[in-house]
Amino acid sequence: MGAKEKRTQKIRRQQEIVNAAKADNNRALSAEEQAEFDSLQREIEELTLQIEAEERQADPSQEIARAIEAERRRVNDITNLCRSFDMDPAQYIGSGASMEEVRAAVLNELKKNHAPVSQGVHVTQDEQDKFRAAAVDGLMQRSGIAVSKPAEGASRFRGTSLRDLAIECFSREGVNTSELIHKSNDDLYEMACRQFYNPTAAFPAIMDQTIRKSIVELYNAVPTTFQEFTSKGSLPDFKASADHEYVIGGVGDFQEVPENGEIKADLPRTELLPLRQLKTYGKQFSMTRQAFINDDIGFLTRVPGLYAQAAKKTIDKQVYSILFNNAAIYDGKALFHADHKNLIATGAAPSQISIQEIILQMQKQTDPFGDPIYMTPAKLVVPMGYEFDLAVIFRSAQVTGSANNDINPLYNYPLQIIQSPLLNAMAGTGACPWFMVADQASARGIQVDYLNGQETPTVRRMETVGQLGFTWDIWFDAGVTVRDFRGIYKNPGTTL
Repeated sequence: MGAKEKRTQKIRRQQEIVNAAKADNNRALSAEEQAEFDSLQREIEELTLQIEAEERQADPSQEIARAIEAERRRVNDITNLCRSFDMDPAQYIGSGASMEEVRAAVLNELKKNHAPVSQGVHVTQDEQDKFRAAAVDGLMQRSGIAVSKPAEGASRFRGTSLRDLAIECFSREGVNTSELIHKSNDDLYEMACRQFYNPTAAFPAIMDQTIRKSIVELYNAVPTTFQEFTSKGSLPDFKASADHEYVIGGVGDFQEVPENGEIKADLPRTELLPLRQLKTYGKQFSMTRQAFINDDIGFLTRVPGLYAQAAKKTIDKQVYSILFNNAAIYDGKALFHADHKNLIATGAAPSQISIQEIILQMQKQTDPFGDPIYMTPAKLVVPMGYEFDLAVIFRSAQVTGSANNDINPLYNYPLQIIQSPLLNAMAGTGACPWFMVADQASARGIQVDYLNGQETPTVRRMETVGQLGFTWDIWFDAGVTVRDFRGIYKNPGTTL
């Protein structure tokens, strides 16, 4: 086995160690894993020196080209650093100073001038990190995704092709630029694929960061509505978790304490409460050789973004399916049931009369111990098609069609209107229900939980045996639970 094969094998083992830790809830490396990783890194560096020595013997001209390229990078990095702090780079370039020596000189100048310590952060910031951040934001902008605060230099990459980006990445890692320019797209793609297991390689890292940033941006842009009337929670693991809470009615009324009297002990009571549990949902996508050659950056931005949007829509569908399908909940009865006192018997379209009826029924709701809850109606969840009727109902001072110009009691009534086409799709040609939701201070209603509060999907580059290319897994962990039927009311509705 040659030195290159040995190095690839050891890089692959490093990636296996990192992947195992990520798969185990993104934990840190254990002491044994870290020791093995560091040992492998030392062996990789030794093999790299051996490979370079063998290449120099085979072609001495490559050593000259590498030296020229290294000197070009040194001059460029020193110039940029010195200009950032109004220092003359000429003396450092001419003396052959290293970047570490220049950083030390900059720090000494800052100390002499009594500059704030925080300014020194820029001195030690890795130039490679700046390059990667600029490349990521530039690719985002090129694909049409808005970046609120793009990294410095991002505009330079707005027109950069994937081929040119790969060349710059390899060039920064010591590969001769003139050699790279003459390589075919196939050769560059294969070089990129061989860097799959290298945790310090720039090109795959830029792809990963661009995908993650695109996922966040496009996930947040999805116009779902479940978040408007559900509560949000967090769970630490996938075990079924009983959510024990105390209801104020369970502690009884406060009792008068006479002078010199004693406060009597009380014992709060609890009722049957739902179990909350997370599930994992995921997909996989790849960057193909054709995508690289065709300079298609959609696989970095739009494709992951579509999966992120699908993830959020999955939760949206689950929440509305609970409302529409009316399955049994934690007490064994349907969510909307006569015993729950949250179901209007006769379906009707939203109107002044039907809305008043559901409001009054909600305000009469009691807790498990028979005490009034003081429920406050907050949101009206309806299918598409009632927008203009509701505008008339809530914005007209008089009752529409009234001969005596009767005052409209719902005029400016503080209800948020939430519309969703999912209800229309689920109803088809049948009756389409609509719902009244209380504010969360009155009752929890439906809650969406995430693993450790992580809402946006997670993405991780994976190995695909026998496939030339890059493959990513994307997944999210969420659970939807009805926590209290008292916070949601249903009118069966009519056919739209």
